[in-house]
Amino acid sequence: MAPMACPICEKRKPKRFCPAKNAQICPRCCGEHREVTIACPLECGYLQQSRERDYSGGIDPKDFPYKEIEIDAAFLREHSELVETCGRAVVEGTLAIPGAVDADTREALEGFIRTSKTRESGLYYDSRPKTVYAGRIFDHLRQTLENLLREEQQQTGFAHSHDTAIMKTWVFLLRMALDRDNGRPKGRAYLDFLRLHFEQAKQAEPAVVVPGG
Repeated sequence: MAPMACPICEKRKPKRFCPAKNAQICPRCCGEHREVTIACPLECGYLQQSRERDYSGGIDPKDFPYKEIEIDAAFLREHSELVETCGRAVVEGTLAIPGAVDADTREALEGFIRTSKTRESGLYYDSRPKTVYAGRIFDHLRQTLENLLREEQQQTGFAHSHDTAIMKTWVFLLRMALDRDNGRPKGRAYLDFLRLHFEQAKQAEPAVVVPGG
């Protein structure tokens, strides 16, 4: 027998199934609590329908972090392997951690950018985030990058992904994360965007996506 009231608000009639709650809830609670108090699985149809509505239209270039760093389509084409490898690592590293969300990913990317900028000054300081989830994502990204550079060294005799290109890649991924942020505490719109992008890339040549473009 169907419940008489939504188990969240205990007022309205439940009309849609919530896989996170494993129960029928009302549409209003679905909209208000989605990725706020409810950790929605990415496969939820109602979550996927909400993505386009939640997208604000993109970050304005004047609001880019690290505005002194210029990234254009030519850079993304030239370093497509580096960008793709790091982007895939963001998805894999974050989704492998139950409870990790877009905010944790952004914190990890910020840590890499700070580390890269420190290296540019001739010093080495690993700005690994102190929070648990972001720290684990940071570790995964670092291992992925080390593996990529090692493979480049073995194949060509030198690592052709220089520090500047690596830092630009982290900045690009951070800008994209801000571009896709839906402002919800448990939001994973950025991870979902990357996940779908790479799934589509298996079937067709992906277009270069530049935040704010």
